[in-house]
Parts: sequence; structure tokens; C-alpha cells
Amino acid sequence: MTNDHPQQPHRTGTEPPSLTGSPFDSDTFTSATFVTVGRGPYLALASVWLLTRVGMVLLLLRDSLGIGGVGREVDLYRYWYSQFAQGTFPPGDATWQYPPGAGLVIMSPGLLPWLTYFQAFVVLTLLADAAVTAALARADSARLTHGAWVWVCGLPLLLHLPLARYDVQTTALAVLALLALNARSTASHRLGGALAGIGAMVKVWPVLTLIGTPRGRTSREAWTAAAVAALALLATLALFFSEPLGFLRQQGSRGIQIESLGGTALGLAHATGVWPGKVDFRYGAFEYVGPYVSTLGHLALLLTVVALGWLLLWRVRAHRWTAATPFDAALTAILLFTTTSRVISPQYMIWLLGLAAVCLTSRTTVMRPVALLLLPAAALSSLAYPVLYDQVVAGTPQGLTVMVLRNGLLLAATLLAARRLWTSTVTGPPEETA
Repeated sequence: MTNDHPQQPHRTGTEPPSLTGSPFDSDTFTSATFVTVGRGPYLALASVWLLTRVGMVLLLLRDSLGIGGVGREVDLYRYWYSQFAQGTFPPGDATWQYPPGAGLVIMSPGLLPWLTYFQAFVVLTLLADAAVTAALARADSARLTHGAWVWVCGLPLLLHLPLARYDVQTTALAVLALLALNARSTASHRLGGALAGIGAMVKVWPVLTLIGTPRGRTSREAWTAAAVAALALLATLALFFSEPLGFLRQQGSRGIQIESLGGTALGLAHATGVWPGKVDFRYGAFEYVGPYVSTLGHLALLLTVVALGWLLLWRVRAHRWTAATPFDAALTAILLFTTTSRVISPQYMIWLLGLAAVCLTSRTTVMRPVALLLLPAAALSSLAYPVLYDQVVAGTPQGLTVMVLRNGLLLAATLLAARRLWTSTVTGPPEETA
């Protein structure tokens, strides 16, 4: 991959470090925190990755933090695997709410028949994690940037959850798509588009990685490749499996999950006696049921539509483009769709950490403060689930405090990302960029 970043001038020992509004903008932070001489940073990165991932695996094997049972999701995947073995997507299963491409990830542990399904799933998740780490580290071969470190150190903040969900694999598709789109060749643009299209068939959101592709040939190449890849994958799955679009019947019935922003509002209203509803287990998650829940769900959908409209308006109005703009736009888009969602599961933080890490591979990104907000949000997410999940479900002051802080950080990150994306690309005179 070509390096579009200009060479930094040589610094002498007497020059003061540059001062910025964010520690991630500081040359001192870069050189003092992460050694960038020879192979040192790569060895350090690999060592930290290995140590943290061993810790995550040990936590998963014990699986006793908080309410425990984080690994039970993999048992559900194994059940779905048995359905695919019969040539069908899970028929009439309210918990199957994923696009048909997710079936490939669910079936992938079959590639390692000498392991149990659980073992194979964890191994493949770690391989996807390692691929993301390697791609981020390679994104700036001249000087190791913070992106790989944000991913390597940020993912363990979610404890062992990432190893028991297939969101790491989905994030890998999005990360590789964005990095490929940042290259100059037509083949790379098509590859990035194809990966985004496949990712969209796995969990929808990776298609938003294309929102910031530069206008003209790059966008045409990427979007065409995405459409072709998605349609080809859908046709292939429809040829070999029945009910590939059955998931659409389940999505419309979703309510307000307790971990969403709307759920936090209902939890606070219930705690103060303003709202008489309750928590119920529906569609594989704890949701609020009662008066005004349907209205709040429709409001969330309306806000998602508004978010899409804002992104399209930004796309039309933007006239300043840098190498980091596609990365910054992708992170902003996912933040907008996450915070307006009726469901904010803890694994959504995996997506946000991955995209924030991609942003930080570029020195021209404007998302450094946003990445800083996402790190404590990830830590609070692991407090919410699994550590204090019983408190969150019960709506105790402790549980509500965690959710208010986590969702407050997500909302702040979303608004900050939107503002910085707009001001960096729309406000001011047009600017020629490489």
C-alpha cells in the first residue's frame, strides 16, 4: 500500500514537542509511548497482542464474570450450524436476525474438523483479530501509528466477549475494505468494494464503509464491486440453502433493548416512577415492554433515517478530501447508526474500535478525540455486560449509572465525530488534496 503521508521534518533534541488539543496529536505521545525504531514496535505489538489474547481466552474458559455465560452464544451458533447442515437457514427462529452471509461465518468452524465447534470458532476469531492487527500495523510501514495499538489494547477492554461473537470477523472485512480503498490502484478499489459488499451480507453495517469514497472513478469501482459481490454471494447461498431472507421477518418485531439510548431513557423513567413498563426477554435479548415503547421504537427508526439523510447531505456538500476522509466518514456513519439504533449490544463496540483504529492509521484524521471517547465507552460496556448485567436488567442505580455513562460517551462521540467530519470537509474553501 502506498504511503500518502508527507515525510515529517527531522526533529532535533532541542525542539519542543508540538502541542495539540489531543494527546494523540502529540509527537511526544508517539515517540515516548510506542518505540518506533527498527522492529521494536512490531515486536512490542505482537507481544501485547499475545498476552492480552491469552488473558481473554482464559476469561472465556472460566466464563464466570458477572452473570457469566458469555460463551453460550457460541452454543447458539453451533445449533444454527446444525440447521445449515440440513440445507436451510434457521426456519422460524426469532433469534436469527442476520443477513444470509452470516451463515458462512457460522459454518466456518467446519473447516477445522479436528477441533470442537467452540474451539474452532475461537481459533478463527483469533485469526481474524490477528489479521486486523497485521493490516493496521502495515497501514503505515514507515512509522507505526496508533491504530494498531488502539485495536490491540482496546479490544481486551471488552473482556472475553469478542471471542464469543462473530463481530470480529465482520470488523475484519470492514477494516480490510477501508485499507484497500485507500490504495491507488483500480484492483484495490474493487477489492475494497467487494469486501464491503461481502461484509454487508454478513452484518449489513460494513456497506457504510463506502460512504466516504472519493467521488468519481473510485466510488464507481468500489460500489459496483460491492453490489456484484453481494448479489453473487446471495445468489450462491439461495442456490444451496432455503430461507436465506427469513431474517427480515424477525427484524421488524424488535423492541427497545435495555442497553440502547432509548432503553436508558425508559430505565430512568421507570426508576423515577414516570413510566410503568417492565423488562422482558424477547428475541434473544432483554427489552422494555409497556406504554410508549412502540412510539419510541418508531422514533429511533426516524432518527436513523435522519442520520442517513445527514450523511447523504454531507456527501453532496463535502469538497475537502484527504486520505483519512473515507476512514473518518465510515466511523461517523457507524456511530450515527449505532446511537440511533433500538439495539446497542456490547459487541457493537468491536465495530467502533476497529473503525477508530483505521482512522488512527492516518495522520490527517480528525477522529483522534473520538477514539479517546470510545476507549472508556468500551470499558463501561464490559461493566454493563457481563459484570453488572443483573444490575442493568433490574434497573438499579448502579446499573443505570453505568448505562448513562456509557451511552453518554457514545452520544458525545457521535456528535463530535459528525461535527469534526463536517468542519474538516465542508466548511472553508475547496482544497486540493492528494
